[in-house]
Amino acid sequence: MNVFSKIIKGEIPCNKVYENEDFLAFYDIAPKAKVHILAIPKKEIKDFNGIDAKLLGKMGEFILEVVSIAGIKESGYRLVTNIGADGRQEVPHLHFHILGGEPLGTF
Repeated sequence: MNVFSKIIKGEIPCNKVYENEDFLAFYDIAPKAKVHILAIPKKEIKDFNGIDAKLLGKMGEFILEVVSIAGIKESGYRLVTNIGADGRQEVPHLHFHILGGEPLGTF
């Protein structure tokens, strides 16, 4: 069981931003921007390659709600997901990094 599964089950605490039946969003413990939130599905999905279109649509709606709550929808934000070893995915559970709250650097 990975760390995100333990967070979903309540075995590890998180600083929750928003939650619904299918998804959870919480602040990253090692932020890379003034606002750094992780959005994850509660269903175990390894990475973006494993998500279906219906769930992806629901996740998009969820993320839009999260950025509204965080107050960064209008000012702008970056949405990133890492896939596999070459993509530097550290936790094998689909997650999106939502970064904002300040001007972000370029890659």
